[in-house]
Amino acid sequence: MRKMTALLCGAAALLVGASAAQAADTIKIGLIMAYSGQFADTAAQMDNGVKLFLKKYGDTVAGKKIEIIRKDTGGPKPDVAKRLAQELVVRDKVDIIAGFTLTPEALGAADISAEAKKFMVVMNAATSVITEKSPYIARTSLTIPQLEYAFGKWAQKNGVKKVYTMVADYGPGIDAETWFTKGFKEAGGDIVGNVRMAVANPDFSAYVQKAKDVNPDAVFIFIPGGAQPPAMAKAMQERGFPATKVLGQGEITMDDNALKSMGDAALGIRTVFHYSWEHKSKANEDFVKAYNAEFKRNPDVFSIGAWDGMHLIYEALKKTGGKTDGDSLIAAAKGMKWESPRGPMSIDPQTRDVVQNVYIRKVEKVGGAVRNVEIDTIKDVKDPAHK
Repeated sequence: MRKMTALLCGAAALLVGASAAQAADTIKIGLIMAYSGQFADTAAQMDNGVKLFLKKYGDTVAGKKIEIIRKDTGGPKPDVAKRLAQELVVRDKVDIIAGFTLTPEALGAADISAEAKKFMVVMNAATSVITEKSPYIARTSLTIPQLEYAFGKWAQKNGVKKVYTMVADYGPGIDAETWFTKGFKEAGGDIVGNVRMAVANPDFSAYVQKAKDVNPDAVFIFIPGGAQPPAMAKAMQERGFPATKVLGQGEITMDDNALKSMGDAALGIRTVFHYSWEHKSKANEDFVKAYNAEFKRNPDVFSIGAWDGMHLIYEALKKTGGKTDGDSLIAAAKGMKWESPRGPMSIDPQTRDVVQNVYIRKVEKVGGAVRNVEIDTIKDVKDPAHK
């Protein structure tokens, strides 16, 4: 009996040892995103970026196996994101947390990143303050000030002297208005009026008429993507407001189906964005081809943010030789530079935020179809909101 007990104990010890060795050879990444609810398609595009990266580069880095654990917030719920981040760290023993479809998710998880000293990669959420909430956060998406401050300056220097602003009355819209206005005024432009519109607003006719009455050189618009851009284009067409006087953030012409439904009514709209599938480069041509082959749709800003987030994680792990503590990984991420399908980008070593090119696009006819055509590039733009 003693001999049998000893054998069983020995076997148990071997199993524990094997399990520990297996755990040491695995790096767990917890993805926190809104896989269900209103923003499910955004999360799906991000998840596609992750899947495509793993397919191309494999699920092993620095000699260790990558395991992805997905958690669904169901929407912009900071308390849920915080709980899920805690579960990932405490129960699932993840080494890295990433994803974050929306700002509330990222802010909710930031406390856990700071307390547990876990490397956290923000792949989409765009509010400037996020990276300040934990010293272990790096971002691979964008910030609204990064786009709009540069766009405001560009507009004034390219012949636009008087602007009327029309933005959706919520956080991103207000940020867009604030930073476009700041850049435009600093460059010498004049804001001749403004209006903030209800986020869920099916009829823009009255707002468009008011802007037309003011007769600015251009109107700056920020509205959510999806159904609203075609509704805005329709209202402008009905009121005789030319698309050539429209400036906006890329969402208003981002969605292929929405742009197609807008048709010629969109011709001449100028937007600012950090990525679109139409961007001309060999790296992006290969990325778009692979994405289309895998998912039967074009990539967008959500998929590229996740693709580059995985790139940052892989390269940081290579630099640390597989070490996964937060201090090692964030040190490896700071100052990292690479060529993305969106163009050259890097992680600012002081703010841990993304530095990238900002593209000015104009809607034109290409091969009989309406397309976003890049007409100018503002290089190596940092987020101006970081002090």
